Amino acid sequence: MTRRLVLVRHGQTEWNSVGRAQGHADISLDTTGHAQAATAAPYLAAMRPVRLWSSDLARARETAEYVARAASLVVELDPRLREYDVGVRSGLTPAEFEERHPREYAAWLAHDESLLVEGEESSTLVRERVLPALTDCLEALRAGETGIVVMHGACLRVGLLAMLGWPPETSRGLRGMDNCGWTVLGDHEIFGGLRMVSYNETASVGQHPDRAAGGDFASDEAVG
Repeated sequence: MTRRLVLVRHGQTEWNSVGRAQGHADISLDTTGHAQAATAAPYLAAMRPVRLWSSDLARARETAEYVARAASLVVELDPRLREYDVGVRSGLTPAEFEERHPREYAAWLAHDESLLVEGEESSTLVRERVLPALTDCLEALRAGETGIVVMHGACLRVGLLAMLGWPPETSRGLRGMDNCGWTVLGDHEIFGGLRMVSYNETASVGQHPDRAAGGDFASDEAVG
């Protein structure tokens, strides 16, 4: 028996499609994002979740509502699951960021957080709020239960690494999650420890929802 925590990135927004930094901006899903969420929902519901949590920002909340309807659950909102606050960079494309804040842009490319724009949240601060939120979600589950958490790409990766106890620099070896992609973490009672069972799974044409990735955790070989 194992507890499963499924981390889901929200569907696409118009700002996603043009590369604008969103941060805490309350941007809704675009037409593609709604379609992605509607397609992913039955796959996620097929995992038979008993709890459903979400960031309180519109793009995550709207994505979670599709899952809620498919799984007959109520969305539990938690502001700790919000994306990075990117401060004055919110709404800027990378080109606009470079033009207006060249030094901070160069530091951003180099993964150097010693120079942030006004109001920007560091990875350390994000980790300090996201890790307790995800830990609370996992601890709310009993053996054999699955919970789903809908959040945002950058903070999801930070929270994922923190939950697994991996060093932050490991994030450079993980490609960004697709919109409405999901990652499954399994906490096995026999083998012990939290493990990443799958990463960036998406709904596939022709695949039945009952065969959604992450559905079988009977043995340790399912992890990998």
